[in-house]
Amino acid sequence: MTTPAQYAALDAWIDAHFDEEVRFLQELVRVPTDTPPGNNAPHAERTAQLLKAIGFEAEQHAVPAADVKAAGLETITNLVVRRKYGSGRTIALNAHGDVVPPGEGWTHDPYGAEVADGKLYGRAAAVSKCDFATFTFATRALEALKAPLEGGVELYFTYDEEFGGELGPGWLLGKGLVRPDLLIAAGFSYQVVTGHNGCLQMEVTVHGKMGHAAVPDTGVDALQAATLILNALYRQNTLYKQVSSGVKGITHPYLNVGEIHGGTNTNVIPGKVVLKLDRRMIPEENPAEVEATLRRVIADAVKHSPGIAVEIKRILLANALKPLPGNQALVQALCQHASAVFGEPIEASGTPLYTDARLFSERGIPAVLYGCGPRTVLESNAKRADEHIDLEDLRRATKVVARTLADLLT
Repeated sequence: MTTPAQYAALDAWIDAHFDEEVRFLQELVRVPTDTPPGNNAPHAERTAQLLKAIGFEAEQHAVPAADVKAAGLETITNLVVRRKYGSGRTIALNAHGDVVPPGEGWTHDPYGAEVADGKLYGRAAAVSKCDFATFTFATRALEALKAPLEGGVELYFTYDEEFGGELGPGWLLGKGLVRPDLLIAAGFSYQVVTGHNGCLQMEVTVHGKMGHAAVPDTGVDALQAATLILNALYRQNTLYKQVSSGVKGITHPYLNVGEIHGGTNTNVIPGKVVLKLDRRMIPEENPAEVEATLRRVIADAVKHSPGIAVEIKRILLANALKPLPGNQALVQALCQHASAVFGEPIEASGTPLYTDARLFSERGIPAVLYGCGPRTVLESNAKRADEHIDLEDLRRATKVVARTLADLLT
């Protein structure tokens, strides 16, 4: 059982090494991991060097090039650090290094890792390179405690969350390289997240026939048919608002069309249009039923459109994260210490995001999301210009994770 004096010692070690933790995070932010294109091996190599400098040996597991290319990426090397203390359960800490490209509108260098007004700016500073630092330094603090420990800690730093996680945690799990008893995955806010939405992504290709705009009857307008599909899909959002989730922090299902491509020139009737859609599923929904309904809605929208053919391809199916029996020890410890360290009630809740933590849950491993983050995801500008993390949030989250590890392993 951890004593108040031991909690104080953990906190003091983190305070004494916090400047080092910030420098560690800065080095991680300065190596780009834009996905796409997904050339993530250089970041893994740099991370392994930084870990080695503090005495943590990282196994480097390169995903075969053919698998990476098939997924539309360039390179992936997943890292595993194993810290074994004795017999007992293994607690894994998982964060991802891949991130969406920076985009426009930045007032700070997205790879400068600049610190200003107590905040560290940069792409992936908040999601989720910050938790490379949180988890690493929480583990170091635990070991500096010099208390008898049972079980072990494993750090998984992976590089496929943006594309679904199958070549990140999914690949490590599938190859039998990891099998922890409990998992803490990267967090996005103050809350301890025990459930999240699922996600279905689909590509819809509408085929018509190209024709000259001067003689439109010689063509079959794929864009006009695609518009019927778009209207039908957006009407679904009205129906989704009538469905409520029972998970705190999650509201209702939602559908978004994020990409549209089509046509060949201004004076040509478009013969092909491609839509890519994202359907967020609440934990209570059945993914097979959701997909079947969407396919039916799309087909019905163009069934009276002569000359139109539609292809539908599933891009991604990410199941929802649901609480598993056995997660209580993690949830209780994280909520207790987060409330104490932050000085406000912090509870378990759900999030409308989806993460690769679900891949552990699908294999029966209780998983909880917690790490460095602001009160809400929007406050950090995650995936937007000027993404940043408040350094005090980083300090406090590191203390919460270190205390939790101590509770579960001493």
